[in-house]
Amino acid sequence: QKNGISNGTLYKKTFIEHFEQAPMYVAVLTFLGFGVGTIFGYLRDFMRAWGLEKRNVAAEREQQKDFVPLYQDFENFYTRNLYMRIRDNWNRPICSVPGPQFDLMERVTDDYNWTFRFTGRTIKNVINMGSYNYLGFAETDVNALKTVTIELQKYGTGICSTRQEMGTLDKHVELEKLVAKFLGVEDAMVFGMGFATNSMNIPALVGKGCLILSDELNHTSLVLGARLSGATIRIFKHNNMQSLEKLLRDAIIYGQPRNRRAWRKIIILVEGIYSMEGSIVRLPEIVSLKKKYKAYLYLDEAHSIGAVGATGRGVVEYFGMSPDDVDVLMGTFTKSFGAAGGYIAGKKDLVDFLRTHSHSAVYATSMCPPVAEQIIRAMKCLMGLDGTTQGLQRVRQLGKNTRYFRRRLHEMGFIIYGNDDSPVVPLLLYMPGKIGAFARRMLEKNIGVVVVGFPATPITESRARFCVSAAHTREMLDTVSTA
Repeated sequence: QKNGISNGTLYKKTFIEHFEQAPMYVAVLTFLGFGVGTIFGYLRDFMRAWGLEKRNVAAEREQQKDFVPLYQDFENFYTRNLYMRIRDNWNRPICSVPGPQFDLMERVTDDYNWTFRFTGRTIKNVINMGSYNYLGFAETDVNALKTVTIELQKYGTGICSTRQEMGTLDKHVELEKLVAKFLGVEDAMVFGMGFATNSMNIPALVGKGCLILSDELNHTSLVLGARLSGATIRIFKHNNMQSLEKLLRDAIIYGQPRNRRAWRKIIILVEGIYSMEGSIVRLPEIVSLKKKYKAYLYLDEAHSIGAVGATGRGVVEYFGMSPDDVDVLMGTFTKSFGAAGGYIAGKKDLVDFLRTHSHSAVYATSMCPPVAEQIIRAMKCLMGLDGTTQGLQRVRQLGKNTRYFRRRLHEMGFIIYGNDDSPVVPLLLYMPGKIGAFARRMLEKNIGVVVVGFPATPITESRARFCVSAAHTREMLDTVSTA
């Protein structure tokens, strides 16, 4: 069914998301599948305990029985009894650029996935439906990478210092000015790791006596940053404005627990595109609530910057809003820009504060120059500063590919989640046995996909997650949809 929450007058265009519920029999069979698997898992554990089956996993030695256990046997129940049976579908080594197609190192197992060995052969031209290469900037074209090669020869590969010591280069300053111009804000700061951009900067912005309101489906980097901050954390239902407003209202009315003092800060943490659901944040409504209750807004655009918006400037542009409506704009260069690292952007006072207080600025090694140049190259292409319209064409092609692929899957009767404009396309599999079977079947057809199951998803919502790229051709998408 489509998300039925009224758009009101905040949206300039129709906002449609799909979260179709599976038939009851599918849910029943899914739970039944997990139940049967659990029974057989206990049976096999019993056989291992009595020496009837070889024990491949770690076990505590008898001599250490009086020590604190190093290995929690029950916590690894699903790992050894379910995950190990389908482990061949993850951690597959590739040996080429992760473009629209890649080459895969063939491996086989002789002991039901406990160990693998490489055959020495390569599986060529596998259609890549798993990488976050939204705009196709993960490429090896010599002409495209010419400036990156020049910077590599000029600066080398490593900085060997932090930003506050000897690690700030002219390339970093150039990149930060370009990011600020691209986003339409006063200033920006870049970091060498996307995950650390969240986990190390949130603790610098909030602390004890502050309240964090976090979407229940936020990425682990946001969750870790929130926990490290020491602030109070409260969770609201995914993209549910009634749930968020109730938490905001209660926070204003009741204040901090025990002493009832007003919160020092209230900050809302959300993502632009949610990487497991394919949904887009309801930004106009959240901004409206933020202004109403005088809260701050932290927006993680890891998957949305470059991927949505008329010119690839993310969900702010997608909804036709002003960057000033968001207090902290965060994003990464690891996806649409085909590079590494992340950024925090916004008011100059905010960025200057982080230059002094961010652990990433004080302790982490700076972004290496060739990576910075790759980001500059891609961003200039998007902005048209390279003298071409190639960047705009990539953004438009991604939109066309996304809508085409989603429409094909809908027409074929599959249940898929997310927004019609989201290049992240989760296809629901439900049954635990389908997780491995689907990925293996696709690889037989020379298609590489990401499959996800419990506990990364709810127990009844195992899925395959397709990531559409501007570099995919219509023929590739047709091949995938009909496989």
